[in-house]
Amino acid sequence: MIEAFKNDDIIVQFGGRFKLCALIQRRWLQLMQGARPMVETKGLTDLEVVVQEIVEGKIDLEAVEDSRESEGDAEA
Repeated sequence: MIEAFKNDDIIVQFGGRFKLCALIQRRWLQLMQGARPMVETKGLTDLEVVVQEIVEGKIDLEAVEDSRESEGDAEA
């Protein structure tokens, strides 16, 4: 189990499980599409990388949503 999920602090920080899950999913998709990780990835799975980025404060929901909006503008 990922250590960050052992208490509810991270869930409360992002306004609930749904918002945290949405953040994880969006960032995970970015990584799968070739985005560079913002933390050391040695020995970590992609999910662990995303959680580590969140715990270290490297990403938040607004930053991930902003990058999605810019991708939509580029496709138009």
